[in-house]
Amino acid sequence: MTAEETGRPARVVVADDQTVVREGIVMLLGLLPGIDVVGAAGDGEEAVALVAELAPDVVLMDLRMPRCDGVEATRRIRADHPGTQVVVLTTYADDESLFPALKAGARGYLTKDAGGDEIVRAVESVLSGNAGLSPSVQRRLLERLSQPEPPRSEPVTPPDGLTARETEVLLLIAEGLTNQEIARKLHVSTATVKTHINNLFAKTGLKDRAQAVRYAYGKGLVRPPVN
Repeated sequence: MTAEETGRPARVVVADDQTVVREGIVMLLGLLPGIDVVGAAGDGEEAVALVAELAPDVVLMDLRMPRCDGVEATRRIRADHPGTQVVVLTTYADDESLFPALKAGARGYLTKDAGGDEIVRAVESVLSGNAGLSPSVQRRLLERLSQPEPPRSEPVTPPDGLTARETEVLLLIAEGLTNQEIARKLHVSTATVKTHINNLFAKTGLKDRAQAVRYAYGKGLVRPPVN
């Protein structure tokens, strides 16, 4: 519900790893009607902790942050605190940033050149159960939806108790990607990638990346190239 409907301002947490940017957003929001900034976080881990502590109405979430990025933080917040909505406020409006954030549960997506009025509208929209998307993001969504879907392959059932994310990391290892490349592709930190690799190694008994590649082929997760 919006501030007008509840009779109180929307309680907002700001998450951004750049101190100057974070403080600037907090200062801007403090001047806007219907918004009460109750906390500010320097990364995704801190954002998740503040949501658990403060139960805000909305988190304005940057995407590219250390320790826990905005997509993973959004996923955790929406899973554990469904009463808190997430509006992405980021420098990036590319598809590789947009669609993972929306899939993780973000209801709004703005770029940092958005004005105060646009931010207020996005906050009010997500609290009313609608999407708070900038016009440029709406166009990207329509363009994506208008494209024909690629043919669907048979779903892969992860072996040995691997999670979907661990399987995804395994497949990227099989493609020859480094930890840093995997982190960029999945929009997570390198530390998070290492954690997934340690977990999948422990579950499968693998000792190194070469064994991981053989395992992926042996389990049928990757098919050899056709000559």
